[in-house]
Amino acid sequence: MRGACGCGGPTHLAAVALLVVGLGSVFGDITDGAMEHLKREHSLMKPYQGVGSQWDFWGSTLVTSSYVRLTPDERSKQGSIWNTVPCYLKDWEMHVQFKVHGSGKKNLHGDGLAIWYTRDRLHPGPVFSNKAQFHGLAVFVDTYSNDETSDRSFPYISAMVNNGSVSYDHGKDGRSSELGGCSAEIRNRDYDTYLAVRYSKGRLTVMVDVDDKNEWKECIDIGGVRLPTGYYFGASAATGDLSDNHDIISMKLYQLMVEHSPEEENLDWTKIEPSVSLLKSPKDNIDDPTGNFRGTPLTGWKVFLLLLCSLLGIVVCAVVGAVVFQKRQERNKRFY
Repeated sequence: MRGACGCGGPTHLAAVALLVVGLGSVFGDITDGAMEHLKREHSLMKPYQGVGSQWDFWGSTLVTSSYVRLTPDERSKQGSIWNTVPCYLKDWEMHVQFKVHGSGKKNLHGDGLAIWYTRDRLHPGPVFSNKAQFHGLAVFVDTYSNDETSDRSFPYISAMVNNGSVSYDHGKDGRSSELGGCSAEIRNRDYDTYLAVRYSKGRLTVMVDVDDKNEWKECIDIGGVRLPTGYYFGASAATGDLSDNHDIISMKLYQLMVEHSPEEENLDWTKIEPSVSLLKSPKDNIDDPTGNFRGTPLTGWKVFLLLLCSLLGIVVCAVVGAVVFQKRQERNKRFY
């Protein structure tokens, strides 16, 4: 007998189950918070009752019942807010609802905000109100281009992993150390704007939802990233000669349920050094107008080396082929 839904028999039920599993795999890349576990001790939400106990704020930061304003639309302001509880999750995803708005016209606003996962907290400095030589991860929402030679479209979102040995180059908008990025129109929107940062099994993914379509778009996706546990989440912003309101509406951290190998489970994740395994340094890349990396063009020396390697490869293959052919001939003679 068919049910009220009009589905009948095991075949139909199996098809429905496969459809549900398939949809889960599609939408599971970036969580909507329905299946993963919200970690309230690392989350900042209205009416911001955790501020003062689980969150500290500094500088020009103003906490209201509707938003946390890191900087007002005034010149030379710095502000930040930091979680007081270190995060020991190996796999996590942070959703940030934010708003950047002000009276400045196009290209006459700044400077931007940053989302942090770092060893140290409440260390003011020149990088969106945080210190330049940090340990950990930073995701920058840069609204003003300091590099006059840049053909990149701003606002621009980028990511950087640092072990304290590199300083963020503010004058070049961090190009020499960024892992990737994308342009995103996030200023003076009449709707909500979101940023998602996921770290799981050595992979860093940054997604944005800034077009009022209620869907995530990939901005950064890179493997080989190593981040320790025990670091702190935070957000900061700064203004200079130009200004904007930089508001955080919410920061929600979700634990991702991911299986790790016994070797990974036995590691002391607090001792991991922040690093990225890249085939080549970001300094070896140049930018195209879309903000994506492309390889540097081949020089004459590189072309010569490429041709030489190809020629050597052909010679080696020919020699190996001749040896194999000779051995087969000798083996065939033994059977006659």
